[in-house]
Amino acid sequence: MVLPGKVEPEEFQLRRGPVPVPGPGQVVVRMEATGVSFAEQQMRRGRYFDQPPFPFVPGYDLVGTVQAVGSGVDRALTGTRVAALTKIGGWASHVLLEAADVVEVPEGVGAAEAETAVVNGITAWQMLHRKARVRTGGTILVHGANGGVGSLLVQLALSAGVRVIGMASARHHDALRALGVTPVDYRTENIPARVRELAPGGVDAVFDHVGGPGLTDSWRLVAPGGTLVSYGTASSRDDTGSKQWPVLKMLGRIWLWNALPNGRHAYFFNVWAGRALSKKRFRARLRADLTQVLTALQRGDITATVAAELPLAQVAEAMRLAESGTVSGKVVLVP
Repeated sequence: MVLPGKVEPEEFQLRRGPVPVPGPGQVVVRMEATGVSFAEQQMRRGRYFDQPPFPFVPGYDLVGTVQAVGSGVDRALTGTRVAALTKIGGWASHVLLEAADVVEVPEGVGAAEAETAVVNGITAWQMLHRKARVRTGGTILVHGANGGVGSLLVQLALSAGVRVIGMASARHHDALRALGVTPVDYRTENIPARVRELAPGGVDAVFDHVGGPGLTDSWRLVAPGGTLVSYGTASSRDDTGSKQWPVLKMLGRIWLWNALPNGRHAYFFNVWAGRALSKKRFRARLRADLTQVLTALQRGDITATVAAELPLAQVAEAMRLAESGTVSGKVVLVP
């Protein structure tokens, strides 16, 4: 499924070609599930920070079965269900990957179920455990607690003994309460006042995918010694103009906040950070952390939420559903 330029969802192009052949150290994965993430929503508008030139095949992650392996790859990997973080290229029936970039999916975890936990799960895990490092008994605030990343972040935090305040519209509050989350309605409530009521001294971490002016409120809600983790600019999704400016402005704020002598920390999280510096270290962390997430899924410590499962050829419907803001979990595409 090709993204030819800045287009409406109906203008994606379905193209056919030969199945790729793996070279040395490579595998061909037959896709069983891929997904629609916020990255693709930005890419079709030409607003993802470092997207490639048009045309290209989107698809930030995938789950599938290894169909063929190249020289130097253990042939026992053939027939194994694996997950991979791809950034682009996942929206295809067959995907050529480096063998070092695939992670085995545990027995008993379905393809669509696993797909919800690849980019969303690794993002949630690394923000919680590698950036914020919130201890048992701490309190966090999660924006978009019903979303793809947010729903997994909430569950991972709760399983670690962390109290969660979750931002979501009212229709998602019952589901959040059932998990053990204290919900806050971002549409009708005074967010800073309500969070201060729930956590008078501030929260140990805020996870903010919205960005924009509200990021300052998030920073002010962080307790001394706490952490703000920003991981998106959803507020600027439909803006026009420079795609770099919202990110650069946010990075400038974060740099300034970190320079202040207040004992708090701020980060902009990108799951790809560090790959260019050390691909080996990046892969080791990805493998370790994604294995933790998929194992938690297998054990039932977290539950995957598939908002909808649609054929790849119906990407327009899938994209519009994902962009509607009316669903919980992730919209999954299948062959």
